Amino acid sequence: MRDGLERLLGTPVDDLTDLGSSHSWTLHRASLADGREVFVKAASDQEDVFAAEAAGLRWLGEAGPGTPVPEVVAADGGMLVLPWLPSASPTPAAAERLGRELAALHTGARPRAYGAPWDGYIADLPLDNTPDDRGWPRWYAERRLEPFLRRGARHLSSGDVRLVERVMADVEALAGPPEPPSRIHGDLWSGNVLWTGDRAMLIDPAAHGGHRETDLAMMALFGTPHLERVLAAYDEAAPLADGWRARVPLHQLHPLLVHVALFGASYRASLVDAARAALG
Repeated sequence: MRDGLERLLGTPVDDLTDLGSSHSWTLHRASLADGREVFVKAASDQEDVFAAEAAGLRWLGEAGPGTPVPEVVAADGGMLVLPWLPSASPTPAAAERLGRELAALHTGARPRAYGAPWDGYIADLPLDNTPDDRGWPRWYAERRLEPFLRRGARHLSSGDVRLVERVMADVEALAGPPEPPSRIHGDLWSGNVLWTGDRAMLIDPAAHGGHRETDLAMMALFGTPHLERVLAAYDEAAPLADGWRARVPLHQLHPLLVHVALFGASYRASLVDAARAALG
């Protein structure tokens, strides 16, 4: 591990601290001889996952100056290296800044289509990022809901499956006014919002061209500190379409299906509640 990191970065590693593991990779903090501190994800068989994360971070960063994502220090088949970001308690001011910066990310340098020009992953599960300019509702149903409904179906009843299929069939009517594609994080639960003091940074993306309401719905799914301040600042900078709060469950269906696929029936009730709420 140390030797590989030194070869990748071209500088000696003074100290290497293990931080445990997540999904299929291990996590580390490294102090380098040139004074830098970095965060390292490492695995022997996650080349595609690390490549997707690196591509997503770089692509989000291209939205404009001040985009709240870390730079990619280095990446290869066995490691992803990012700057070490010290954590701090979230503050109302940092939350409002996050709302403004997220609005700028979503509305600046928009992609031409939904999807992305690389194979995506969420955790270590593949995402179909095939670009599509037909509109978000069908793309979401076909590329996000249907594949993960198939993955998680063994943990669901036939009635649960039919309920999600009803959402997929009616998705155009449920999706609200048409929105152009936005560069979105794609997995923006609270654990992927790193509070660093005067701002928040977004880590571990499943980035793609998507619907901007998706990121906001994901932030609400498991709770994000000062979320109402984030949303108020966002809506002031980039007003949301009428009825967006009622569409939150629709956008939460995909991450809930991911959790059913990863963790089983413990997320079934939340999925069913979201599907019923999406249908109104």
